[in-house]
Amino acid sequence: MPGPGGELDRREREVLRALVHDYIVTGEPVASQPLLARHELDCSPATIRSVMSDLEALGLLEKPHASSGRIPTERGYRLYVDALLKVRPPSPQDRDRIEKLAHEASGVGALLEGTADLLHALSHHAGVVTTPRPKADPVRHLEFVRLRENRVLAVFVSAAGIVTNKLVQLEFAMEPSELERAQNYLNEKIHAAQESSDPAAGLAELRERILADMRADQSALSDLLQKALVLAEQSFSAEPAGERVLAHGEESFLDAPEFADVQKARALLRAFAEKDRILRVLDRVLSSHEVQIFIGAESEFASVPDVSVVAAPYGRGDAVLGALAVVGPIRMNYARVIPLVDLTAKQISRALADLSDR
Repeated sequence: MPGPGGELDRREREVLRALVHDYIVTGEPVASQPLLARHELDCSPATIRSVMSDLEALGLLEKPHASSGRIPTERGYRLYVDALLKVRPPSPQDRDRIEKLAHEASGVGALLEGTADLLHALSHHAGVVTTPRPKADPVRHLEFVRLRENRVLAVFVSAAGIVTNKLVQLEFAMEPSELERAQNYLNEKIHAAQESSDPAAGLAELRERILADMRADQSALSDLLQKALVLAEQSFSAEPAGERVLAHGEESFLDAPEFADVQKARALLRAFAEKDRILRVLDRVLSSHEVQIFIGAESEFASVPDVSVVAAPYGRGDAVLGALAVVGPIRMNYARVIPLVDLTAKQISRALADLSDR
């Protein structure tokens, strides 16, 4: 395959850029005559046909039918995105909507949910956001809410501000004052454990350190702290449940001609429903500091072809917390989607820093 445009001459690059652009816009195979009419290519139809044949021989174009025009292959899209695409900043209207979401979000959950929805609204493809993993976003604070019949709601607040809950059933009653003292005691242990442990430690490691510390604490012989120990053991018995993937607009694929086939559309929607496929793709973005584009089979997202993923990591400070993405047909408008994803990731990262400072 040619390198980033290095093995194509100027005319070949211009023809490939023009053809991919037209196919993204129209969804129809592109012939030489309309290509020449729509673009200033400074050559004859015969020359265009010759160049298109050469690009086909290189595996960058293909003919869906013997008598049709040509469409880009996955390799053609990849070369177009890497070397030929002219990306422009988002429009003022799009920038305003992204900044408004970042500035007005009431909390982290609303911010991430709103991000998935906004990516869908701006791109007209599926918008996806992964919530922070526990190891990347450790528990910062714990609160207890007293319910009826010796039940307590344990509320975990992560460093990024993600709130998750766990219902705890006790075999003994705890007065509100006891619950508050136990809460304060456990938060001291959480802070001490975090300061002395690996920053990437998960909740299980944190639990073991806290419980070991409490058992070794001489004051744990008191009745209150015995109750606090039981409360801690049950509260930290498992990772608090939380949705890992937020997705909006999966149904937009049904409007794309490429997914008119019912079986193909079902396979794609099944991949969204499983969630794990999205996570495997977006996990590959977490070690990056910029937008990543996975074209067609590169994403390994689904067993069906014709899907691309444009993704970027988001975080707080130097810590990468998760990823956000637009998932759409391979025939997506990369020139528009790439800067949208890039700007959204940057604005969401700034918003997370602001929310954690409140």
